[in-house]
Parts: sequence; C-alpha cells; structure tokens
Amino acid sequence: MTRVTVASFNLKNLIGADQEYYKFQSYTPEEFAWKQDWCADQILSMDADVIGFQEVFEEDALRAVIAEADARGQALNEAVLPDRSKSYRKKAIFRKLGYTPCGQAALAVAPNANDGAPGERRPGVAVLSRQGFAGTPEVIQILPEPLEIPFRDLTGEEAGHYRITRLSRPILKVRIPMGSQIVTLFCCHLKSKLGEYDRAPGAPFAPAADLTQYDPMARALGNLRAGLRRMAEAWVMRRAIVEELSAGRPVIALGDFNDGEHSVSSEIIAGEVPFRNYAWMLRHDAEAPNDRYSREENDQITEAIEALRLHSAEKLFIRKSLRDMVFTSAFGGSYESIDQIYLSRHFLPESSGAVGEMEYFSCFNDHITDGAHAEAPYNKLASDHGQIMAHLNIRD
Repeated sequence: MTRVTVASFNLKNLIGADQEYYKFQSYTPEEFAWKQDWCADQILSMDADVIGFQEVFEEDALRAVIAEADARGQALNEAVLPDRSKSYRKKAIFRKLGYTPCGQAALAVAPNANDGAPGERRPGVAVLSRQGFAGTPEVIQILPEPLEIPFRDLTGEEAGHYRITRLSRPILKVRIPMGSQIVTLFCCHLKSKLGEYDRAPGAPFAPAADLTQYDPMARALGNLRAGLRRMAEAWVMRRAIVEELSAGRPVIALGDFNDGEHSVSSEIIAGEVPFRNYAWMLRHDAEAPNDRYSREENDQITEAIEALRLHSAEKLFIRKSLRDMVFTSAFGGSYESIDQIYLSRHFLPESSGAVGEMEYFSCFNDHITDGAHAEAPYNKLASDHGQIMAHLNIRD
C-alpha cells in the first residue's frame, strides 16, 4: 500500500507586500512576512503529499511560502531525525516526526480569468503534488459554450433562463499518480455567499451596497443571485467529474465549496443519494397504481447512481471514529465545514472496484475563532478557514 495525504488549504488572500488586491487592502512588508510565516507553519504541520490551494493572487507569493515551509522542515529534520548511524532510525515514530520537502514537487497554478487592476484583483487556485502530475493540468473557467439553464413557470409557461459564460473562479483539474493508480483531482473555490447586487452601467456602486439606505429586498435578491451562480458552478464541476467517473477513473474533489455538505451546491457536486428501494417507487411512466420498478430495475438504477457518486471524507471519518464535529469556518456564532474533500467509491473498501481507502481525516482549525484571531485581528493575516486532510492508503 502507498500512503498519500491530500489536503485543502484556503490561504486567505495570498499576495506579496504593497500590492492592492481588493479596494484599499494590501499587506505591509511586515504583514506579509507574518502571513508567510503562518502559512509556512501550516504546510509544515500538515506535511501533505498533495495540497489544493484557494485564494492565490500571485504564484511567486505561494512559491515563497512553500520555500519557507521547506526551510523550516529541513531544520526540523536535522533536529528530530536520527542519522544513518543510529540503528533505530527506521522506526515509524521518526518518520512521523519528519517533514518531506516540496522542492521537487510539481506545482500547477490557475490564475483567475476575471483578474483585474490593483484594487480589483480576483484570486485563483493551485495544486501542489509531491507525486507529480500525469499529463497537463487543465483549467475550467471560461466555458466553450454558455451554460443556459431554462426555467418554466408552474403553469407550464416558459419563464426565461439563467445564463453563465464563465465561472467566478477557476476549477483546476489534475491527474496525479498514487501507487499504481492515476487519480483525477479537482480543486475549486465556488462563488461565495456575498451578494451580487445590481449596478447600473457606469454607476460607482450598486444601490443595495449603500447601507445608509438599507434595502432588505435588494440585498436578498443579491443573495439569490449568488446562490444561483454557486449552484451553476457546481453543475459545471459535476459535469467534469461525471466525465472522469464514466471513464472509470478514481476522483477526488476538494476546495472551498462556500457551503456545507447538505447544501444544494454540494449535493450537485457529490451526486444524488440513491433511494433505499426503487421497487417501492411508482414508475416514471406508470399507467396504473401498481406500476412500479422491478427488482432488476432497482439494482440497475442503484448501480447507475452509486457509480457516479462522491462521498464526503469528513463524513466517512465521523462514521469511522464516532467523532462529533469538524468545522473549518466560524462566523456569527455558526461553526460549520465549508471546505470539503469528496472521494469517489474507488476509495470505499467495501466497493468491488476499490483502489484504496481513507484511514484518517485531519482538521487543522485551532486558529479559527468567531471573527478574530489572537495575533491577527479579524483573520486578516491568518486564514479564516481551517485546513483539512484525508489520509489515503492506495493499493500498489
């Protein structure tokens, strides 16, 4: 078995010093040094083989963080790992104390196609892999054809459509060698819950953004737009996932979903849960009360759904460990997991086509507090997300 750890890390606005990323927001050299220090420590603590990063404004800043983590890891190894002269050097405890440098790891960065001038920057995503990549990484953001989502009124009349031509942030698709397998990994950062408010062409700001003239309905409509966009982006990602699963490839999908496991957008990505028994269900073309699916059709439908489902690594771990809760975000008194790692059934040991299994799940969230961090008020420098990591055993 080959052990591989796969993590997700929202870096919270990673960019070099003295660069305005959002309006009037930038880091001083001292603040960037603090942020680089903190992010490097997190990478060192995780010591993950594969990391999907979100909120990367600048590749050089990410490489600087990785280089700092490696420098600290080398110093740590010199302190805690016995040299070859020690007979006990092969004991497992020393492997766990050490850090594997990322200097030879592959790094794929997907800049945001919506990135703009200083003050109007938009972040991208990245994947770091000590396992390297099989083939060329792919970026999904500008759609070859617009996604048209038609609507129909309850009366049956056509009711317009929702249309997107690009995603708010890129989805990075990479194929990674793991043991004897090639696993397809998707790294995403879906649209946030921040409202999309209507602004007239040429206007300096949207009327709903003026809180002195508070308009609850316009702001609610902004939330509706944001939700529609997030779900549409989830569908685009689901389409790419289904293509890989239909080709028989194991899949891992991770990143900042900006929503919990039971949200509609997360369920779109993961796929639907099969009904317990379709032989109880009235057929789609029923002409009589007893027109139900047969047992053979029940098996066929269940297999078709299960083959294309993804499973939450967090929930697999909770089921395995009886742990009560994992959270990666805190806001307004609500502690929830909006960062996810999903696994195809290739990682379920009970599945006939299993290529491995998840043995453990880690959550690095000690820095998460409800709105503040002891050393970085309002989490400006530290990330406002916890980091999550799945520990996988892959068959050789």
